[in-house]
Amino acid sequence: MKTLEYSFTAPSSDIQHDMLVTMLAEIGFDSFMDEAHVMKAYCTVEHRDDITVEDLLTDPAFVGVQLLNVEEMPDKDWNELWEASYQPVVVNERCRVRAPFHEPDPSFEFDLVIEPKMSFGTANHETTAQIIQLMLETDFQGKSVLDMGSGTAVLAILAKKLGAAHTVAIDNDEWAYRNAFTNCELNGISDIEIVLGDALAINGKFDVVLANINRNILLRDMHYYYDAMNLGAHIFFSGFYTEDLPSIQDEAARLGLRYCRHLSRNNWVAAEFVK
Repeated sequence: MKTLEYSFTAPSSDIQHDMLVTMLAEIGFDSFMDEAHVMKAYCTVEHRDDITVEDLLTDPAFVGVQLLNVEEMPDKDWNELWEASYQPVVVNERCRVRAPFHEPDPSFEFDLVIEPKMSFGTANHETTAQIIQLMLETDFQGKSVLDMGSGTAVLAILAKKLGAAHTVAIDNDEWAYRNAFTNCELNGISDIEIVLGDALAINGKFDVVLANINRNILLRDMHYYYDAMNLGAHIFFSGFYTEDLPSIQDEAARLGLRYCRHLSRNNWVAAEFVK
């Protein structure tokens, strides 16, 4: 499967950068990389849609951002790209998320190995790191867990390491689906149920739901997550901005979810609710 590298002029602010990443992700881009004065975004050839990208850049929110170049890259270049840029992430001094080419560090309670490839969920982004922080403060022992929009499956893997029982990871991207199997094997996890699909693929009831996706999908599919939650179950949302939190809270309250707490970093939010 061929990969396309899109080069853009660097966004003028962190907020503009994160908004652009989010919008590109919604149209099929899977990974992003920053260089001097340039932001690069990657998608598979089958997701190529230059017209939509150009239309996106006409939004006033992205004034000053221009598409500079589109280049086809063979798959073999992807790992080299990540090895040059990917650094381990440490959360709460307890959990470290690293790539296979980093040396293990037994000083961490959880030293997770993630082959990032083209999937979300390396913990480099604030949304993943903040959900990990909330998870480290939550009792998963014996709990059933659903990880929606699982990407690399890093959250599902951590849930198992925290003592979760039946755990399901669902993503609608085939590359992420296959990548999840790789990462489970790298972490010695063999009993996560990995599913290719969207919210309609949810089957069963869960004690914890993890949903690190984006505002629009969370609002659209929240009722599916609610229906899949046991009474007293907790749900963790992320993938949206501080200004979006009231919309998430309103829809959650309408369904019967009680707000517990949230974290915020660089305008990105992770929030916890209970049924």
